[in-house]
Amino acid sequence: MVSGFLVFLVALPLSLGIAMASGFPPVAGVLTAIVGGVLVSFLGSAPLTIKGPAAGLIVVVVGAVQELGAGDIAAGYRRTLAVGVVAALAQIVMALAGAASLGAAMPPSVVHGMLAAIGVIIVAKQSHVVLGVAPHGDSPLELLGELPRSLAHENPEILLIGVVSLLILFALPLMARRLRWVASVPAPMVVVAAAVPLGLLFDLEHHHTYTFGGAVHEVGPRHLVNLPGRFVDALALPDFSVVFSLASLKYAVMFTLVGSIESTLSVLAVDAMDPQRRASNLDRDLLAVGLGNLVASAIGGLPMISEIVRSRSNLDAGARGPASNFFHGLFLLAFVALAPALLHRIPLAALAAMLVYTGFRLASPSELRHAHQLGLDQLAFFLTTLLVTLAADLLVGVAAGLALKIALHAYRGGGLRRLLGAKVELRREGEHLTLVLHESATFAALLKVRRLLRAVPPDVTEVVVDVRDTRLVDHTFLERLHAMSAEWPAATLRVVGLEALRPASGHPRATRWGVGS
Repeated sequence: MVSGFLVFLVALPLSLGIAMASGFPPVAGVLTAIVGGVLVSFLGSAPLTIKGPAAGLIVVVVGAVQELGAGDIAAGYRRTLAVGVVAALAQIVMALAGAASLGAAMPPSVVHGMLAAIGVIIVAKQSHVVLGVAPHGDSPLELLGELPRSLAHENPEILLIGVVSLLILFALPLMARRLRWVASVPAPMVVVAAAVPLGLLFDLEHHHTYTFGGAVHEVGPRHLVNLPGRFVDALALPDFSVVFSLASLKYAVMFTLVGSIESTLSVLAVDAMDPQRRASNLDRDLLAVGLGNLVASAIGGLPMISEIVRSRSNLDAGARGPASNFFHGLFLLAFVALAPALLHRIPLAALAAMLVYTGFRLASPSELRHAHQLGLDQLAFFLTTLLVTLAADLLVGVAAGLALKIALHAYRGGGLRRLLGAKVELRREGEHLTLVLHESATFAALLKVRRLLRAVPPDVTEVVVDVRDTRLVDHTFLERLHAMSAEWPAATLRVVGLEALRPASGHPRATRWGVGS
């Protein structure tokens, strides 16, 4: 209950902000978090993960609202709910088919490029809200180009709220390095606690103008969170009138792809942090997320995933099982049902600042430095995904990053047949498991490997992965293999055969194990 309450303090403002940035009513994000906590907790998903809306889906959702609504935000919202229903059904089918591990097989550099592009787009969109200015452009590059104009025409009172919020978000992690107790303070709730009094001071509840620096500025209720008077009024039904259009199907694919990948990777990351080293069933978790998405989309909520930031907060608060996810949803339900008027006092600039901070972390310059440190290959995959996503859209960007990786591996490994036709054998000799790979050991072989090594018996002391009969071993394979080894109860990992291969980059695992072709 305690960990659930602490997660609730983080989830409430983030859920409102993510929904606002996605083109949904702010309360839609809270609806999703309530469903993810109160309902999904009982479906046997990953025990330490928190289910709710994620910043990584903002770009996809807001694109769907704008394109499907053709200028009518209300219509776009309800048509996007229908897309969410279709995507939820696709996730359920994937889970039942045992395909959740597809997310684990995605190359890390492509995933990081995708997330960095999402971060840039979030910053480009939400910076204007922090400044209190409505931009004219729609595309990420147009929004970035408009920032100097918005800076020159900023609304000082709104900007002050946004700047104070950003200072809190950036300062608290720095303070936590010196003062250990600061790490337990939920930064989003501190932002709300500072922004609400400023909103009251500036009388944002009443429309009025003020003069600053010789210029007249306008503020009012439109700068605050807008919520329905009653909780039941927040519910909305999907509009299936255009659900089979090409645009709807495109977004259904993106909802399914991005949501499933983010959710799976979050589960794997949380499993690695679990003190009890429990390995979650990825298919069971995706099934739970799919069912949760079906309910959330049917009543007006955002798409849901197993979310990493709130899950990390959950672990830090001492959670040991799924009850904390349930209580976080229960606290959200009680707060929205009993005190909606308090939410209305939160300035939108504070929520936008939280998203700018999240976007900055996704697209931090350290991500580019990290990709460069991994070698030119990984940097190329990262930049290709990032730049193509900014210039086109998310689906095209991810496809471009994957296409480049497949083309390079096919060239180095002797063609597509060797790359995609990897053969895997498993045999046991006493306390040792030996996995022998033929042709190639790349991201394409990970699904077979994960299926074979999903449950390593507790009496196995060593897992040997033999790649002597391969022509290519890629970084994705070694990264995911290393992550899998952290889930094994007692076994250690040993890779044999890499000494015969030529390292293709300075990737840390290449240096350690000799990865190459």
